[in-house]
Amino acid sequence: MQNWSNTYIPTLKESPSEAEIESHKLLLRAGLARKIGSGLYAYLPLGARVLEKVSQICREEMNAANACELLMPAVVPADYWKEGPRWNATREIMYSVNGAGANEKPSEDPQFVLGPTHEEIITPLFGAEAASYRDMGRTFYQIQTKFRNEIRPRYGLMRAREFIMKDGYSFDANDEAASETYHRMASAYDRFFARCGLEFISVEADTGVMGGDFSHEYMVPAEVGDDDVVYCHDSGYAANIEKATSALVPEGLADAEPVGEMEKFETPGVKTIEKLAKEPYNIPADEQFKTLLFVGDDKLFAVVVRGCDQVEEAKLSSLGYELIRPATVDEIFEAMGAYPGSLGAVKGSFKDRTKLDGIYGDEAIRLVGNGTTGANEKAMHMRNVNVSRDLDIDSFGDFRQVQEGEPCPKSGKPLKIARAIEVGHIFKLGTKYSENEKYGATFTDADKEVKPAIMGCYGIGISRTVQAIIEQCHDKNGIRWPWNVAPYHAVITLLDPDMEEAVTLANELGEAMEAAGADVLLDDRDGRPGVKFKDADLIGIPLRVVIGGRGLKEGIVEVKLRNGGDAEKVALADAKARLAEIVSEQAKA
Repeated sequence: MQNWSNTYIPTLKESPSEAEIESHKLLLRAGLARKIGSGLYAYLPLGARVLEKVSQICREEMNAANACELLMPAVVPADYWKEGPRWNATREIMYSVNGAGANEKPSEDPQFVLGPTHEEIITPLFGAEAASYRDMGRTFYQIQTKFRNEIRPRYGLMRAREFIMKDGYSFDANDEAASETYHRMASAYDRFFARCGLEFISVEADTGVMGGDFSHEYMVPAEVGDDDVVYCHDSGYAANIEKATSALVPEGLADAEPVGEMEKFETPGVKTIEKLAKEPYNIPADEQFKTLLFVGDDKLFAVVVRGCDQVEEAKLSSLGYELIRPATVDEIFEAMGAYPGSLGAVKGSFKDRTKLDGIYGDEAIRLVGNGTTGANEKAMHMRNVNVSRDLDIDSFGDFRQVQEGEPCPKSGKPLKIARAIEVGHIFKLGTKYSENEKYGATFTDADKEVKPAIMGCYGIGISRTVQAIIEQCHDKNGIRWPWNVAPYHAVITLLDPDMEEAVTLANELGEAMEAAGADVLLDDRDGRPGVKFKDADLIGIPLRVVIGGRGLKEGIVEVKLRNGGDAEKVALADAKARLAEIVSEQAKA
């Protein structure tokens, strides 16, 4: 049992001005953490206890899923990354270390980097040891501090520059075994987040720079989340908006027949979809074609969507480009002969079509059939533009962002969109890393043939999970910790800490609760009862036991659960048994 007076719990009455969201405010007010710098936090005793409990639940589930814990260095030679497949895509988010001594001139080319994840390390590490198919079927994980150069750190632990993460990696001999590992880890994630007391959704997600065959994110619904989740209650469909699809375009949709001859018309001052939709033109956004240009791996390409749609840049990775960015105005003019606001993909209208690596049409433009688009001339547009007759499209695909209300791809019912916090992400990587010749994570199969290992990777934001729990589990009085992750399960509030009889009873009840499996905090501070009660609610201890002189005279103690319900008056003779019973009930809940 820990005495409050012997630990450090610096609670705050007011929320610091830097805290924007409720969980960030409570993180600081409850004395869990303190800001050291932008995106950098120190974990105080209560915060450290919660982190350790969340980490231990994670360890238990990873171990149960046949994963082996190890620990790799956070500072790693930059050459490991430079030789890998995503150096160009990730170097901007990584901190580098030049390694220069006092008498050495720092090198512009980093010698070391601080690892944001460890695919580039675990792959050659395991590859150097594994030789045979008998070595496959291995999963490793670590719980470690990670570093990412967040341009705009915010929301406390939600988007920090230094954070605690569980990262795991699997190596299998064939695709079937890799899929089994993936689903085994997915089940472990389900159990982990459930044990942490979180309501969560597993959603289909984009693989991004990680690469691989497919991935799933674990999302905690919250208005302050950075991600949008598209879902349907009827079918169970759920996906990150970067990955989400809908049944907006019917299968087998036939191309619309041309309606009249394509013609050019003047549109002075019109440079947006919105202006073309107003008088005197009155052309609805869903009857317009919008042409956007991007650069993928130094190659210029165009994407055509409906005027009412937004391009989902994450979906452009399906085109095979690794690094994608919007094209500059100069790059656009060089190929199109026009500036944004007058662009179109009509055949023969380009300044230099050879400058474009490809022109890709979103499937939904086929719903328009005949529409209006820019003429690649200032203040000019084209109408009666038919998709198949007039547009210069190399291929079609899904490049748009799904909108709420569109039909679910499984049930046809309207899709909904909600904000959420990403707390975990799992990937089936395939051979992107293992087949890299610098890494050599290969093995010899039963037929003596050398093959690359099939990999998977699995991440959980441990510190982010802590704040996500606070965001989901709080009320106007403070945090409401789920039992499994609470820094202490029970607090004994001594109203008369100088009364020997009260102290003796507190120690006896504390020992009884500890014997039942609870971590107990004894509030032995001198102070007003109201202050003690407010602090107990603020820091969110699930079970509160109040011992005071008046109660002792009446032969009772007061017991109250933080998650609701009235206080229960328990006779002293029954107190040990009743508290042990409550501890057991809460631990099983």
